Amino acid sequence: MASSEIQKTRVINELRGFIKKLLQDPKILEQSLEITRRQLTEPGDGDVMARIANEISETTSVHIPEDPTEHSEADRLFLELLKEVAREEQALY
Repeated sequence: MASSEIQKTRVINELRGFIKKLLQDPKILEQSLEITRRQLTEPGDGDVMARIANEISETTSVHIPEDPTEHSEADRLFLELLKEVAREEQALY
């Protein structure tokens, strides 16, 4: 198997495990969105995505590494989607 295929398989497996966790505890999504909404509107030091990741890790069963350089493809995708949904909600109001 080529390295790109191995990488795709790894990302798919990670996303599969993550989706399973969300299905087992649906509160994770709402908590994560609440954190994202608040962090996007609050001024603060540092990278907003790192602050979101850290708070999600501290308050839910989802673990996202503290250091953004250690985020997996699935971590980045989840954080980007949270940010996108929160911004789309803000645009509606």
